[in-house]
Amino acid sequence: MGSNVHLLPDQTVENKQKFISQIMTSKSPVRSCDDVDETALSFAEIKALCAGDPRIKERMDLDVEVVKLKLMKADHQSKQYRLEDQLLKYFPQEIETNKGYIQGFEADLETLAAHPHPEDSFAGMEIRGDVLTDKENAGAALLDACKEVKISDPVQIGSYRGFTMSVEFEAWKQEYTLLLKGQMTHRASLGTDPRGNLTRIDNALAQMPQRLEAVKNQLDNLYQQQAAAKEEIGKPFPFEDDLRVKSSRLVELDTLLNIDGKGHAQPETVVAKSARPSVLDSLKRPVPPRNPEKKPKQHEEVR
Repeated sequence: MGSNVHLLPDQTVENKQKFISQIMTSKSPVRSCDDVDETALSFAEIKALCAGDPRIKERMDLDVEVVKLKLMKADHQSKQYRLEDQLLKYFPQEIETNKGYIQGFEADLETLAAHPHPEDSFAGMEIRGDVLTDKENAGAALLDACKEVKISDPVQIGSYRGFTMSVEFEAWKQEYTLLLKGQMTHRASLGTDPRGNLTRIDNALAQMPQRLEAVKNQLDNLYQQQAAAKEEIGKPFPFEDDLRVKSSRLVELDTLLNIDGKGHAQPETVVAKSARPSVLDSLKRPVPPRNPEKKPKQHEEVR
Protein backbone atom coordinates (compact mmCIF):
# COMPACT_ATOMS: atom_id res chain seq x y z
CA MET A 1 0.00 0.00 0.00
CA GLY A 2 1.23 3.44 -0.76
CA SER A 3 0.22 6.67 0.82
CA ASN A 4 0.46 10.35 -0.12
CA VAL A 5 0.98 12.97 2.59
CA HIS A 6 -1.27 16.06 2.50
CA LEU A 7 -0.47 19.17 4.59
CA LEU A 8 -3.14 20.85 6.61
CA PRO A 9 -4.27 24.21 5.26
CA ASP A 10 -2.71 26.13 8.20
CA GLN A 11 0.59 24.31 7.65
CA THR A 12 0.55 25.30 3.96
CA VAL A 13 0.07 28.96 4.85
CA GLU A 14 2.79 28.74 7.46
CA ASN A 15 5.28 27.31 5.00
CA LYS A 16 4.42 29.96 2.41
CA GLN A 17 5.04 32.64 4.98
CA LYS A 18 8.40 31.10 5.88
CA PHE A 19 9.53 31.04 2.25
CA ILE A 20 8.40 34.65 1.75
CA SER A 21 10.31 35.67 4.86
CA GLN A 22 13.43 33.90 3.62
CA ILE A 23 13.29 35.72 0.29
CA MET A 24 12.70 39.13 1.87
CA THR A 25 15.34 38.81 4.61
CA SER A 26 17.91 36.40 3.13
CA LYS A 27 17.78 34.46 6.39
CA SER A 28 16.59 31.02 7.31
CA PRO A 29 12.80 30.63 7.47
CA VAL A 30 12.73 29.92 11.21
CA ARG A 31 14.95 32.91 12.07
CA SER A 32 12.89 35.17 9.79
CA CYS A 33 9.65 34.22 11.53
CA ASP A 34 11.23 34.99 14.90
CA ASP A 35 12.44 38.38 13.65
CA VAL A 36 9.02 39.28 12.27
CA ASP A 37 7.46 38.37 15.61
CA GLU A 38 9.97 40.51 17.52
CA THR A 39 9.40 43.47 15.17
CA ALA A 40 5.63 43.21 15.48
CA LEU A 41 5.88 43.17 19.26
CA SER A 42 8.25 46.11 19.26
CA PHE A 43 5.87 48.27 17.19
CA ALA A 44 2.97 47.22 19.38
CA GLU A 45 4.90 48.25 22.46
CA ILE A 46 5.69 51.66 21.00
CA LYS A 47 2.03 52.25 20.12
CA ALA A 48 0.98 51.13 23.58
CA LEU A 49 3.50 53.48 25.24
CA CYS A 50 2.47 56.48 23.12
CA ALA A 51 -1.28 55.94 23.12
CA GLY A 52 -3.11 58.69 24.97
CA ASP A 53 0.05 60.71 25.80
CA PRO A 54 -0.90 64.37 25.10
CA ARG A 55 2.76 65.38 25.02
CA ILE A 56 3.18 63.66 21.65
CA LYS A 57 0.63 65.94 19.97
CA GLU A 58 1.93 68.97 21.85
CA ARG A 59 5.43 68.31 20.57
CA MET A 60 4.25 67.86 16.97
CA ASP A 61 2.30 71.13 17.10
CA LEU A 62 5.18 72.97 18.73
CA ASP A 63 7.64 71.67 16.15
CA VAL A 64 5.53 73.14 13.33
CA GLU A 65 5.12 76.47 15.14
CA VAL A 66 8.83 76.78 15.96
CA VAL A 67 9.83 76.05 12.35
CA LYS A 68 7.37 78.71 11.14
CA LEU A 69 8.65 81.26 13.65
CA LYS A 70 12.26 80.56 12.68
CA LEU A 71 11.41 81.12 9.01
CA MET A 72 9.69 84.39 9.91
CA LYS A 73 12.74 85.46 11.91
CA ALA A 74 15.07 84.61 9.03
CA ASP A 75 12.89 86.68 6.68
CA HIS A 76 12.93 89.57 9.19
CA GLN A 77 16.73 89.43 9.35
CA SER A 78 17.01 89.33 5.55
CA LYS A 79 14.84 92.45 5.31
CA GLN A 80 17.02 94.16 7.89
CA TYR A 81 20.13 93.36 5.86
CA ARG A 82 18.43 94.73 2.72
CA LEU A 83 17.49 97.92 4.53
CA GLU A 84 21.07 98.37 5.72
CA ASP A 85 22.35 97.93 2.18
CA GLN A 86 19.74 100.33 0.77
CA LEU A 87 20.55 103.00 3.35
CA LEU A 88 24.27 102.58 2.74
CA LYS A 89 24.31 102.38 -1.07
CA TYR A 90 21.00 102.37 -2.98
CA PHE A 91 19.28 105.49 -1.61
CA PRO A 92 22.37 107.75 -1.65
CA GLN A 93 23.24 106.70 -5.21
CA GLU A 94 19.70 107.01 -6.55
CA ILE A 95 19.14 110.36 -4.85
CA GLU A 96 22.34 111.79 -6.33
CA THR A 97 21.50 110.36 -9.77
CA ASN A 98 18.05 111.95 -9.78
CA LYS A 99 19.47 115.24 -8.56
CA GLY A 100 21.78 115.14 -11.56
CA TYR A 101 18.83 114.48 -13.87
CA ILE A 102 17.00 117.47 -12.46
CA GLN A 103 20.00 119.71 -13.03
CA GLY A 104 20.35 118.33 -16.57
CA PHE A 105 16.72 118.95 -17.51
CA GLU A 106 16.80 122.43 -16.03
CA ALA A 107 19.93 123.23 -18.05
CA ASP A 108 18.38 121.87 -21.26
CA LEU A 109 15.22 123.90 -20.69
CA GLU A 110 17.40 127.00 -20.50
CA THR A 111 19.10 126.00 -23.75
CA LEU A 112 15.75 125.44 -25.45
CA ALA A 113 14.46 128.82 -24.24
CA ALA A 114 17.60 130.45 -25.65
CA HIS A 115 16.93 128.98 -29.13
CA PRO A 116 13.23 129.57 -29.84
CA HIS A 117 11.57 129.51 -33.22
CA PRO A 118 11.12 133.01 -34.64
CA GLU A 119 7.46 134.01 -34.83
CA ASP A 120 5.80 132.17 -37.73
CA SER A 121 9.23 130.98 -38.85
CA PHE A 122 11.80 128.21 -38.47
CA ALA A 123 14.84 128.35 -36.18
CA GLY A 124 17.00 126.52 -38.77
CA MET A 125 18.87 123.24 -38.69
CA GLU A 126 22.54 122.45 -39.31
CA ILE A 127 23.14 119.18 -41.20
CA ARG A 128 26.55 118.02 -42.41
CA GLY A 129 27.91 121.57 -42.08
CA ASP A 130 25.06 123.21 -44.00
CA VAL A 131 22.67 125.56 -42.21
CA LEU A 132 19.15 125.12 -43.56
CA THR A 133 16.54 127.78 -42.74
CA ASP A 134 13.75 126.34 -44.87
CA LYS A 135 11.64 123.59 -43.31
CA GLU A 136 11.24 121.61 -46.53
CA ASN A 137 14.97 121.68 -47.27
CA ALA A 138 15.88 120.83 -43.66
CA GLY A 139 13.45 117.91 -43.59
CA ALA A 140 14.73 116.53 -46.89
CA ALA A 141 18.39 116.89 -45.85
CA LEU A 142 17.60 115.07 -42.60
CA LEU A 143 16.13 112.12 -44.51
CA ASP A 144 19.15 112.00 -46.83
CA ALA A 145 21.49 111.97 -43.82
CA CYS A 146 19.52 109.13 -42.27
CA LYS A 147 19.89 106.97 -45.40
CA GLU A 148 23.67 107.04 -44.96
CA VAL A 149 23.42 105.57 -41.42
CA LYS A 150 23.43 101.76 -41.45
CA ILE A 151 24.66 101.00 -37.94
CA SER A 152 22.99 100.99 -34.52
CA ASP A 153 25.60 103.23 -32.92
CA PRO A 154 24.61 106.92 -33.03
CA VAL A 155 26.19 108.92 -35.86
CA GLN A 156 26.44 112.68 -35.38
CA ILE A 157 24.90 114.60 -38.30
CA GLY A 158 24.44 118.21 -37.10
CA SER A 159 22.65 120.39 -34.55
CA TYR A 160 19.23 121.90 -33.83
CA ARG A 161 18.13 124.62 -31.38
CA GLY A 162 21.31 124.33 -29.33
CA PHE A 163 21.34 120.49 -29.19
CA THR A 164 23.69 118.11 -30.99
CA MET A 165 21.88 115.79 -33.42
CA SER A 166 22.78 112.12 -33.95
CA VAL A 167 20.97 109.32 -35.78
CA GLU A 168 20.86 105.61 -34.95
CA PHE A 169 19.33 102.82 -37.04
CA GLU A 170 17.43 99.94 -35.43
CA ALA A 171 17.63 97.14 -38.00
CA TRP A 172 15.06 94.85 -36.34
CA LYS A 173 12.52 97.69 -36.46
CA GLN A 174 13.81 99.20 -39.69
CA GLU A 175 13.49 102.53 -37.91
CA TYR A 176 15.62 105.65 -37.51
CA THR A 177 15.82 107.52 -34.21
CA LEU A 178 17.09 111.05 -33.79
CA LEU A 179 18.96 111.85 -30.56
CA LEU A 180 19.17 115.47 -29.42
CA LYS A 181 21.94 115.78 -26.85
CA GLY A 182 22.35 118.55 -24.29
CA GLN A 183 22.91 117.77 -20.63
CA MET A 184 20.30 115.07 -21.17
CA THR A 185 19.32 113.02 -24.25
CA HIS A 186 15.98 113.56 -25.99
CA ARG A 187 14.79 111.01 -28.56
CA ALA A 188 12.42 111.23 -31.53
CA SER A 189 11.42 108.42 -33.90
CA LEU A 190 11.66 109.47 -37.54
CA GLY A 191 9.28 108.64 -40.36
CA THR A 192 9.26 109.29 -44.09
CA ASP A 193 7.57 112.71 -44.06
CA PRO A 194 10.16 115.56 -44.01
CA ARG A 195 7.93 118.16 -42.33
CA GLY A 196 6.42 115.53 -40.02
CA ASN A 197 9.90 114.66 -38.73
CA LEU A 198 10.54 118.28 -37.74
CA THR A 199 7.26 118.30 -35.80
CA ARG A 200 8.27 115.08 -34.01
CA ILE A 201 11.59 116.65 -33.04
CA ASP A 202 9.95 119.75 -31.59
CA ASN A 203 7.46 117.57 -29.70
CA ALA A 204 10.31 115.59 -28.15
CA LEU A 205 11.94 118.79 -26.93
CA ALA A 206 8.59 120.03 -25.64
CA GLN A 207 8.33 116.97 -23.35
CA MET A 208 11.16 118.23 -21.13
CA PRO A 209 8.95 119.90 -18.48
CA GLN A 210 6.93 116.69 -17.98
CA ARG A 211 10.10 114.60 -17.77
CA LEU A 212 11.55 117.04 -15.25
CA GLU A 213 8.42 116.78 -13.12
CA ALA A 214 8.56 112.97 -13.22
CA VAL A 215 12.16 113.01 -11.98
CA LYS A 216 11.25 115.39 -9.15
CA ASN A 217 8.44 113.04 -8.09
CA GLN A 218 10.86 110.13 -8.17
CA LEU A 219 13.26 112.05 -5.95
CA ASP A 220 10.47 112.75 -3.45
CA ASN A 221 9.59 109.02 -3.40
CA LEU A 222 13.22 108.15 -2.73
CA TYR A 223 13.34 110.52 0.23
CA GLN A 224 10.14 109.00 1.63
CA GLN A 225 11.44 105.45 1.17
CA GLN A 226 14.72 106.41 2.80
CA ALA A 227 12.90 107.85 5.81
CA ALA A 228 10.73 104.72 6.13
CA ALA A 229 13.81 102.50 5.95
CA LYS A 230 15.48 104.50 8.74
CA GLU A 231 12.43 103.91 10.94
CA GLU A 232 12.43 100.15 10.27
CA ILE A 233 16.15 99.54 10.61
CA GLY A 234 17.18 97.97 13.90
CA LYS A 235 13.69 96.84 14.88
CA PRO A 236 13.80 93.47 16.71
CA PHE A 237 11.90 90.42 15.56
CA PRO A 238 8.37 91.03 16.92
CA PHE A 239 7.77 87.37 17.89
CA GLU A 240 11.13 86.79 19.59
CA ASP A 241 9.57 86.05 23.00
CA ASP A 242 7.09 83.60 21.47
CA LEU A 243 9.92 81.80 19.66
CA ARG A 244 12.04 81.62 22.82
CA VAL A 245 9.21 80.20 24.97
CA LYS A 246 8.13 77.62 22.40
CA SER A 247 11.70 76.56 21.61
CA SER A 248 12.36 76.07 25.32
CA ARG A 249 9.22 73.98 25.72
CA LEU A 250 10.15 71.91 22.67
CA VAL A 251 13.57 71.11 24.17
CA GLU A 252 11.85 70.19 27.42
CA LEU A 253 9.44 67.82 25.66
CA ASP A 254 12.29 66.26 23.68
CA THR A 255 14.04 65.51 26.94
CA LEU A 256 10.90 64.06 28.52
CA LEU A 257 10.11 61.97 25.45
CA ASN A 258 13.75 60.98 24.89
CA ILE A 259 13.92 62.61 21.43
CA ASP A 260 17.11 64.10 19.99
CA GLY A 261 15.51 67.36 18.77
CA LYS A 262 15.22 66.17 15.17
CA GLY A 263 12.18 64.01 15.72
CA HIS A 264 14.20 60.81 16.20
CA ALA A 265 14.18 58.59 19.25
CA GLN A 266 17.49 58.51 21.13
CA PRO A 267 19.39 55.21 20.77
CA GLU A 268 18.95 52.98 23.78
CA THR A 269 21.06 50.14 25.13
CA VAL A 270 20.39 47.08 23.03
CA VAL A 271 18.90 44.31 25.14
CA ALA A 272 18.06 40.89 23.80
CA LYS A 273 14.34 40.23 23.39
CA SER A 274 14.56 37.25 25.68
CA ALA A 275 16.23 39.34 28.40
CA ARG A 276 13.67 42.17 28.62
CA PRO A 277 10.03 41.99 29.67
CA SER A 278 7.37 42.87 27.16
CA VAL A 279 4.59 45.27 28.02
CA LEU A 280 2.26 42.96 26.12
CA ASP A 281 3.12 39.87 28.11
CA SER A 282 -0.09 40.27 30.04
CA LEU A 283 -2.02 40.16 26.77
CA LYS A 284 -0.47 36.91 25.59
CA ARG A 285 -2.16 33.63 26.18
CA PRO A 286 0.01 30.89 27.65
CA VAL A 287 0.86 28.31 25.01
CA PRO A 288 1.22 24.69 26.23
CA PRO A 289 4.64 23.21 25.51
CA ARG A 290 4.93 21.04 22.44
CA ASN A 291 5.93 17.38 22.97
CA PRO A 292 9.10 16.91 20.88
CA GLU A 293 8.52 13.17 20.63
CA LYS A 294 5.00 13.49 19.30
CA LYS A 295 4.85 13.71 15.56
CA PRO A 296 2.27 15.95 13.92
CA LYS A 297 -0.80 14.21 12.69
CA GLN A 298 -0.96 13.45 9.01
CA HIS A 299 -3.85 12.49 6.81
CA GLU A 300 -3.35 9.32 4.86
CA GLU A 301 -5.17 8.52 1.71
CA VAL A 302 -7.03 5.22 2.22
CA ARG A 303 -7.01 2.95 -0.70
